[in-house]
Amino acid sequence: MLSQATRRVIQRRLDDEVGRIEKSAPLRIALAYPSPYSVGMSSLGYQQIYRILQSLDGVCCERVFLPDLDQANPEPAVSYERLRPLGDFPVIALSVAYELELAGVISLLANSGIPTLGSERTERHPLVIAGGPLTFSNPLPLAPFVDAIVIGEAEGIMEHVVLAIQSCADKKALLDRLAEHPHIFVPSLHEELPPVGKCDDEVLPARSVIRTPHTELANMFLVEAERGCSRGCQYCVMRRSTNGGMRVVPPEVILGLVPEDAKKVGLVGAAVSDHPKIVEIVNALVDSGRGVGLSSLRPDRLKEPFVMALKRAGYRTLTTALDGISEAMRQMIERRGREEHFRAAAENARSVGMERLKLYLMLGLPGETDADIDEGVGFITELSQRVPIALGIAPFCAKRKTPLDAKPFAGIDVVSGRLERLRAGLRGKADVRATSAKWAWVEYVLAQGNQTEGLAVLEAVQGGGRFSDYKKAFEALGYSVKGEQAPRLSGNGYVPIAPHRKSSRKLPLHSST
Repeated sequence: MLSQATRRVIQRRLDDEVGRIEKSAPLRIALAYPSPYSVGMSSLGYQQIYRILQSLDGVCCERVFLPDLDQANPEPAVSYERLRPLGDFPVIALSVAYELELAGVISLLANSGIPTLGSERTERHPLVIAGGPLTFSNPLPLAPFVDAIVIGEAEGIMEHVVLAIQSCADKKALLDRLAEHPHIFVPSLHEELPPVGKCDDEVLPARSVIRTPHTELANMFLVEAERGCSRGCQYCVMRRSTNGGMRVVPPEVILGLVPEDAKKVGLVGAAVSDHPKIVEIVNALVDSGRGVGLSSLRPDRLKEPFVMALKRAGYRTLTTALDGISEAMRQMIERRGREEHFRAAAENARSVGMERLKLYLMLGLPGETDADIDEGVGFITELSQRVPIALGIAPFCAKRKTPLDAKPFAGIDVVSGRLERLRAGLRGKADVRATSAKWAWVEYVLAQGNQTEGLAVLEAVQGGGRFSDYKKAFEALGYSVKGEQAPRLSGNGYVPIAPHRKSSRKLPLHSST
């Protein structure tokens, strides 16, 4: 039963929303996100699918998120619009952003009384279909838990999904119909993943429907300035080979979509700063009295006019990606950023009065040594003499469908040791913050795995969702935290799996370290 505290939180969030589409229709779909409300409502892709579903005849959707109140005694997930239990919907559409959200998928289903495995669900259970950014790289670990997966850009595919649901009398016929689409993967019918789907440019850009103060991007209207990327960074799923490179949205289209009452605008895309009119767009938004945020800034684009426009937009920190700790590492991954670009960015940040330069980088790239770390210490120290430096560090995880696919994880101890070497060298010179090497290893295993690794996540979540539970489950498959190459890199094939035991336990909402 839903607690009064949960009811009050949901009602307060609904009261504070702007732009929600009120609709009733015969077919109700649960649009679910396997993370809490604050994360899901920050997802532009999630909002885009919400817009599409609410525009189709005979269908409406209600939003469902991973509950975020009582971690010890999780309540079943309910829709925000009508407090309807997730298990009561005939269709659940899941948006999954990255590998570690698989635990949230399992918890959403299990805590709602829905069998977690697609093979255990019958006609009386909801159809579970998934999509989202994860499908651009490797959705195979997700496959045991869903009935179908939309691969790639979902615009243009969701209409096929809805028509299939409306026209098919039973689940078998429905799955057969879904399987006919060239960009829908049905695990029970297909042996290979289909190619990544690409929508027509005419449907661009994606943009916010609902604005809310209850996210990190509070009350910000999000709109795509471009989609894709024309660069060829070796580690990136969205590199130029994905869906034809960068597709640019004209400035007049972007500016014309901004609601009159929007005080903050977020320009979204994999390579926003590469938009040929980005300075013009930012200045136009600032001139209209709005704050502006950008999702990605490339170091070679941070010329003084652009940095000045960002300062006018309210930026106090200039953020870009160093990516590799040394020049050799940056060249290996084919980043265009060179030392002169970062020096110029630091000078420009200082000259316009910004408080700091924040640099994102990866540790544990193939071929990296302590000498690379020491070179990075020297270079970052040099930059810190121009402007205060903050570092955001993440361990490198090889992703499928990239040139660095199948490269081994450096190892938890190796990554941790290099991080400590970096911290020691930069003590008093830069603020160094890093994501967990342990959970990066979990992400790596799932990024390189298939449905067998997905089932191991089920074991880990049922065991408590701690890192030790994941370590135990993955080591049973032959993986090592020391970082040797994965024991099984199965390509695109969907390998048959054995039946899995059921569990009636309530599962933890989040993994914890």
